[in-house]
Amino acid sequence: MKRAFVSALALSTMLFSMPAAFAQEIATKDRIGLADAPKTLTVRLTNDSPNNADPAIAKGYQALFIDFIKKHPDWKLQMQFMSTDIGTEQAKMLEQAKAGNAPDCAAVDSFVLSQFMVNHVLADFTPYFSKDEIADLFPFIRSGISDKDQTIRAWWWDTDLRVLYRNKSIVPDAPQTWDDLKKAGIASVKEGMEGILFNAGRYEGSTFDWLANYWALGGKLVDDSGKPVFGEGENKQKFLKALTYYRDLVDSGAAPKRVTTIANYDDLNAAAAAGTTALFIGGNWQLAQLKATLDEDEFANWTFSPIPGPTADQRSTGTGGWTVASFSKDKDKIEMCANLARDVYMGPANALQQQLPTRKSLFDKYQVFSTDANKTFAEALANGQARPGAPIYPEISNQIQIMMGDVLSGTKQPEQALDAAFSATMEAYKRL
Repeated sequence: MKRAFVSALALSTMLFSMPAAFAQEIATKDRIGLADAPKTLTVRLTNDSPNNADPAIAKGYQALFIDFIKKHPDWKLQMQFMSTDIGTEQAKMLEQAKAGNAPDCAAVDSFVLSQFMVNHVLADFTPYFSKDEIADLFPFIRSGISDKDQTIRAWWWDTDLRVLYRNKSIVPDAPQTWDDLKKAGIASVKEGMEGILFNAGRYEGSTFDWLANYWALGGKLVDDSGKPVFGEGENKQKFLKALTYYRDLVDSGAAPKRVTTIANYDDLNAAAAAGTTALFIGGNWQLAQLKATLDEDEFANWTFSPIPGPTADQRSTGTGGWTVASFSKDKDKIEMCANLARDVYMGPANALQQQLPTRKSLFDKYQVFSTDANKTFAEALANGQARPGAPIYPEISNQIQIMMGDVLSGTKQPEQALDAAFSATMEAYKRL
């Protein structure tokens, strides 16, 4: 034990006193820490890491990781990086976890987190986060990382949300309800705009953005077992109401028919930059993109507000984000992974990439999140709802995308399209 302590002390001294040139050896492309460190943690990450394509962000992450490893000098992080094909990467990692050869620590998309939970491959993080840290999480985050026994199975560190953007020189007041938004869209058309824009093409974003309306009504896509329920009973009626609302936006002229061809948030930014729309449903990250794209005077006209609901009191917004989880059975490695989630990602990485924190207090801790815009985003997160992590969700999304195109183009009536989507989903569910 004494020898181990002396070794760790020596390593710590080396890390803090080594010349800058030699210090580079603790941060190679695939390793953080000294090559001969006695303990190894394999870590698989997305580009939220030193592998980021933006040199400034990559450098910032490298600094965070070096600072982290200095606190744990007897460890090295063996780095692995995912490709941009996240769906395939996550599916591959789940199969590896089930076979017992997944990395010790990894980024898991919140979208699929529950699939890892139901397969019982995630380590218990509960001992490594305080009750105050857990209580500080937004409600949808806290429930998203907890299994049925309230065991913390991952740490969800960043999130996003959808909002209504508007040009206030054309739409001065924030629409509060569906009727308000329809009226605002029609009024904007009279001012020479093309109305409300939103994703409605074959794209996951089309499903996710629209779901805010269904969720605001209290609708559910799946039951507790993961079985689809959106096409039956009360859920069907709520689904039809939200779907008919979208169709009415197009039929009334409040939204253009071309929304069925929009399948990229960049198209919404382009319309705002071209001055052809005064209203669109988009993500919180687009505020910074608009600021970078528009002239200062033009940007000053743009603002955002929560997505309108069927009534002013019925609100929801889709939320996503990433978690850090451990697949190890070694307690030391599990704790090290939890430490990584806390010390690198829970706050510092949020600030580095300006990605919204999942803890309320972090909006006050970091200056970048103290802006009025980010405070408003934080308030809206109280109504946030994540995608269900049931294995059938990708097919549900696929069928909603098809259904949306059929309904908004007038090819099918809402109930006919919903029945077809639900039938196809149930057939897929039976094959799981």
